[in-house]
Order: sequence, then structure tokens, then C-alpha cells
Amino acid sequence: MKTTVEHLARGAFVYVRQSTADQLVKNPESRQRQYGLAERARALGWTDVTVIDEDLGRSGSGISRPGFERLLAAICEGRVGAVLAIEASRLARNGRDWHTLIEFCGLVGTLIIDEDGIYEPRHPNDRLLLGMKGTMSELELSILRARSIEALKQKARRGELFLTVAVGYVRAGRDRIEKDANLRVREAIALVFSRFAEMQSIRQVHLSLRSDGIVLPCVSYSREGGRAIVWKLPVYNTVHHILTNPIYAGAYVFGRTGSRVTIENGRKRIVRGFRKDQSEWEVLLVNHHEGYLSWAEYGRNQRLIADNANGKGMMMARGALRRGELLLGGLLRCGHCGRKLHVAYSGRNGNTGRYHCRGAQLNHGTDPCISFGSLRADLAVGAEVVRLLQPLGVEAALQAIEACRMEAGERRRQIELALEQARYEAALARRQYDAVDPDNRLVASELERRWNAALVIVQEREAELQALGRHQLEAPSEDERQGLLRMGADLEAAWHHPAATAASRKRILRAVLREIVVRIENEQLQLMIHWQGGDHTVLTVKKNRTGQHRWIVEPETETLIRHLARLMPDKAIASLLNRLGKKTGRLNGWTQSRVCSFRSKHGVAVYREGERAARGEVTLNEAADILNLSPMTVLRMIRSRILPAEQHCKGAPWVIRSEDLENPDVGDRANASRKRPLTSNPDQQILVFQ
Repeated sequence: MKTTVEHLARGAFVYVRQSTADQLVKNPESRQRQYGLAERARALGWTDVTVIDEDLGRSGSGISRPGFERLLAAICEGRVGAVLAIEASRLARNGRDWHTLIEFCGLVGTLIIDEDGIYEPRHPNDRLLLGMKGTMSELELSILRARSIEALKQKARRGELFLTVAVGYVRAGRDRIEKDANLRVREAIALVFSRFAEMQSIRQVHLSLRSDGIVLPCVSYSREGGRAIVWKLPVYNTVHHILTNPIYAGAYVFGRTGSRVTIENGRKRIVRGFRKDQSEWEVLLVNHHEGYLSWAEYGRNQRLIADNANGKGMMMARGALRRGELLLGGLLRCGHCGRKLHVAYSGRNGNTGRYHCRGAQLNHGTDPCISFGSLRADLAVGAEVVRLLQPLGVEAALQAIEACRMEAGERRRQIELALEQARYEAALARRQYDAVDPDNRLVASELERRWNAALVIVQEREAELQALGRHQLEAPSEDERQGLLRMGADLEAAWHHPAATAASRKRILRAVLREIVVRIENEQLQLMIHWQGGDHTVLTVKKNRTGQHRWIVEPETETLIRHLARLMPDKAIASLLNRLGKKTGRLNGWTQSRVCSFRSKHGVAVYREGERAARGEVTLNEAADILNLSPMTVLRMIRSRILPAEQHCKGAPWVIRSEDLENPDVGDRANASRKRPLTSNPDQQILVFQ
């Protein structure tokens, strides 16, 4: 007899385990058999029986199992007289755990009991038998797994394996799928693809659907009702799944994701769901079933989604459209180091942009590569694109008219389909209510409630449709249509039209350009434009020099301020510049503080009182006082070139050198002017006022 008093003095531990959550639902008999081992332990003489079932739903192939760890700890503490399980596979499915359990049980004298018998691990024969059982259990697991996986792959190679079916499709027999017969479901899925073709961004599609209140179908599974379609406002992952799932392109795919096995704390850890590249998919069958778009369109969408990803290191993608006025963000690549160029905004309003290559500085701490302003590069590339796309302008205008018409009808169509389904469900609820005996209030009251709820939904959909009709945008009038056609014929006018946004210009550029490689040579930007079709164009753009930008003061105004600063104070200079219509670099009027700021920036000294006298210069009025003449007489002498003088601009003071006033010719002319009568008429009387 292997069971001794020493074994009975300790407790009996029953280990209960099932590998998956699916087995917990579908295989209750196995679990009941394992719990029944507690009664067998009591029949064998144990009064202290402990059931360990923390590992229900956990595999025994090496992953972490808290219940098994608890069992080993109790064995090492000497509290376990026997371990009961239906079979060895319940205790462990890998050699490491199984032999560890046998070793610990042999050290402390713990029995292992299953439905076949009682084993004493300290006995050589029993230990050998236990070792063989564990080995066979592990081998059985490997064989069953290999057979199952190969059977799945074989069925997948034929395109007949469907574990689940994506929304928008239903099973047609056991090995085929077809489009859902529900028109509302089909048109909702098609709407997602049409909006992505227009907006070219998953996030923008998601936001537009939610802003329009358009719901999308999703699959719900339940034990009672099985597979059912429910309608919800979309989340980002729903839109992303629809746009990236190849099933909607009519392709059958198996093996898009994989798993990775790591060792953590001495245990196997499996992480599933890693996306594989398309070249690594195990099965790809194009044109397997009817799709919502072609395989070529699916490929273009995936390339666009990949390009929209931001921050992919040295070879990062173009990235999605960002806010800002710069047009070439995500398209520029440095021709010196090969990295993508970044965008930076500065200035008071944050509208001054630059492109710069700082990848080497950020990653390696080296000096920045290149940097240049955005204005000239954006204008040059935009002009080149407009020049080459000009013949396609009329077609683009017609497509814009059609897009306006289709956008106006998309939301109405979705609400009409929702209303039609709501009316059907209300009619179904009414038929169910009419079919029941009215006196059976236990059933009739519930059916009446369902009917009323369905009627409320019908009223809500009708109200939405009426509200949409009141706010529906009208189709373009004939005048608006002709205006769009004229703009299409002159694409340059459309490009620079005030209604054209930076986002629309960016979409045009990304539609025709793949990337632009830029180099800086001889203070010039060398732009190599790579078009989507494979051609390329070379542009040379003059690079801004330090201090040479669009906000600088005109050279003529700068020279004028330098001269006037030697003749008058800042306030007088500002008044004179405003009278002349001169503007600052930002097209503002001049003030005393702005003149002062300009002088400080350009190193122009402030005017000091007496500065002209120290240089030997006098003004027109001062010269008139010295010569004892009227200012107009001195002005006539200046215009007659008798008296040398200089005036920097109209309205500025006349500058006369003091030494020129001492010239004999000037003195003789002044004396003659003083002796000349006021008039040549001898009868003219001179009035002397008292």
C-alpha cells in the first residue's frame, strides 16, 4: 500500500485546469470530472482536501500559471500528501514543469494520483512511468498542434478558411463569402472608401463621419443571437481596419500577423498580433471574391497611409497634411545627407516658416546640415506645378462640381437607408404584436414596448431627414458653374484665389509630387523635383542672404533715413517719411519709436542739437538770415545754381555749406537782390504802418 499515515496526515491538493476560455464554455464535463477528484481524495482517506483552480483558461505549455506555482510552494513546505489530477497533461504540458513537479514530490514524499493509479515518485518504477507519461503528453501536444496548424494552412491555401467574416460580408456555404445583401451595410462601407479617396487621411475620414453623424456597421457576437450587425458612430480603429483590410479589395489573405516568444522570469511568454509585411504573408489570393475596390486601388491606399505616418527616422514618410502655410512639408529631402527636412515656424504670428535639416544634430550631436526660408521655394515649386497642370484645369473644375454634388447626397443617402431599416423593424415589431393574444399581457406588454421603441427610432430618422433637407446645400448655379470652369481654364488664378487654402494646395502637390531633393550650392537652392509618374524637373532658386527677406525696409527708404538722421530728430523724420508715403518693412506707418528702432538696428547715430553747425552746414532759413534776404530769394539763388545746396528728398531741409555763403558771387547777388525795388512801376507807393 503506497498511501501511508504520513501521507494522510498532510493535505490532498486537487489541481483543476483547462487550456482555453473556449473550453471553459464548451467543455463543462471535463471540468466537473476534475472537481470530482476531491471526493476520490476523501474516499482514499484524506480529510483536508484543497482545490486549486486559478489556472482555468491557461495553457500548460510553459506560460506563467499562478495555481501551479502555488502547488509547488505547498509541496516544498511539506504540506502536500498527494497531488490529484485526471492526467499528466493537466499538471504540465512541457518537460520542465513536469520533471520539476516529480523532483519536488520525490524529495518530500508526495504522491501523484490520477484516474489510472497512485504513483510514488521515490520508487524507480513509478518515477520511470511518470516520466514516460509526461514525455508522451508533451509529444502528443506537439503532434496535435502540428496537425491542426497544417490542416488550417492547407485549407487557407485553397481560400476556404474563414474563422471570422469581416463586416460587409457574409458566409455563402462553408467555404465561400459574398457581399452582405443589406444595401445599407454595403453603401456605408463604400462611403468610407470614397471619403478616403477625397481626404487621403484616415483621421480626416473619421472626423468627417462623426461630424456628419454617420454610423457604421460592426459585428457583434453573442451566445444567444450569434452574429449580428449593430450600428455605431465610428472610432478611429474601425475606419483604420476597413481601409487596411485586404478582404475589401477582393483578396483572401492568411498569415497577416505573427507571434513572438520571449522568456520572462524563466517562463515562456507569447505576444501575438505582430503585423507582417505583405511579402511575408503566407497566403494571398487576389480576385478571390467580389470586393468594394480593386486591388490596385487598395495598394495605392496602403502607400498613402504609409506616407501619412509621421516620424519614421532617417527614411521617414512624407507624413499626413499638417496645419500651417508651408506647402512642401514632408516632400523635401536633403541632397547632402539624405534625411528628410523638418518645418519650423517663428515670428510674432507664427507664420514665418523655414525648412531645415537637423537630423544629424538631433541624433548625433553634429552641426545642422542646411536651412533656408520657405517663401521662394514654395513659390517656385507651386509655379512649376501650375505650369504643367494647366492643361488639366478644366477637367479638375468639372470634377470639383461633381464632388460638390456627390457630397451633398452622401449624408442624405445614409439617413434614407437608416430610415428604411427603422421602418422595417417597426413593421416587424407590429406583426409580432398582432400575432400574440392581447389577453396574454405578460408577452403583449413587452412586444408593445418594443413596437413603441421602434416607432420612436422612425420618428428620429424622419426628423433628421427633414432637418437635412432644410439645411441642404444647393447645387452650384449656372453662373457658379461657369465661374468654376473659368477658374479651371486658368489654373494659376485658381491657385492664387483667396478661397484656396494651404491644405488644398498641399493636396494638389502631394497628388503629383513624390519628393523633392534639395541642395545648396553657390548661395542657390538646387531643387530636383521627382514626379509621381517617374519624371523629374530641376529648378534653381535664389537663396535668401542674411538680412535679405521680405520684411526689410526698401533700400531707398533706408538711405533716406541715414541722411535725415544727420539733419533732424526721429519725430521729424517719421513725419516726413509718412508725408512721402514711405512704409516700414511690414507695410506700417512710421513713428518716432520705429525710426529709433531702425537706427539702433542699423547703427545710425541719433541727431544731436548743433551737429550741423559743427559740420559747417546751415539750412535755408539760417542762410536767409545770414545774407539778410528772404527765404524765397535764397531758394531762387539755389535753383539758379548761384548758391550750391543739397536736398535729399522733397520736404527735407536744404543743406548749405557756410563756406559757400562767403563766395563773392553769392555776396554780389545778395547785394543786388537787396537794392532791387519791390516793383518796376514808379507810381507804386510804399505804405508805412504806424
